[in-house]
Amino acid sequence: MTEERTGYRRSAKSPRGEARRRELLGKVADELGTNGLVDFSLRRAARAAGTTHKVLLYHFDGPEDLLTQAVLQLRERRIDRAMTAAGEGDGRSLADRVRSMWPTLIGTESWVLDQAIGLAMYDAGRYADLARSASRQYLPALLSLCPQDWDEQRRSEVAELILATLRGFLIEWRTSGDAPGIEAGFAALVRALDREEQA
Repeated sequence: MTEERTGYRRSAKSPRGEARRRELLGKVADELGTNGLVDFSLRRAARAAGTTHKVLLYHFDGPEDLLTQAVLQLRERRIDRAMTAAGEGDGRSLADRVRSMWPTLIGTESWVLDQAIGLAMYDAGRYADLARSASRQYLPALLSLCPQDWDEQRRSEVAELILATLRGFLIEWRTSGDAPGIEAGFAALVRALDREEQA
């Protein structure tokens, strides 16, 4: 049984198959991080992974699944870097932690993730999960930044506020590049978070 047999997928769930899938996904995610989503195809992904499109179909449920999984991986990388930046230094306020995430959010691979949200808005029927999955990925990280003595509802409300505000800043950054406007918005967010933390 060869890896290219698309009709027989049982071995893809084995530890070896899962390791191979992770390896392929990492290579495809790296390629997307460099070249973006425009003109994405199985053949392009296969070239990046050093394999064939049939092998990718053996491990993934089509091009949309592969694209979604690669975007999820890129987003996880971004979240890990942002949380590392937010966690540096003890005794920092919630506002300071959120502000420290910004350079990561606009850094490497950010343009690809912004493209993914745009793609989901352009063709929601086909790519809706690219947008839905973003909230599922970001919210746990933002919840973990909130003071642990807050009740669940308060932490949830503040995390949603931070997520929505940062998304707005990212859209502004990507579409207008208005750094002074974003800085003014951050100042307002910092004041709001400081008041909330002191309440």
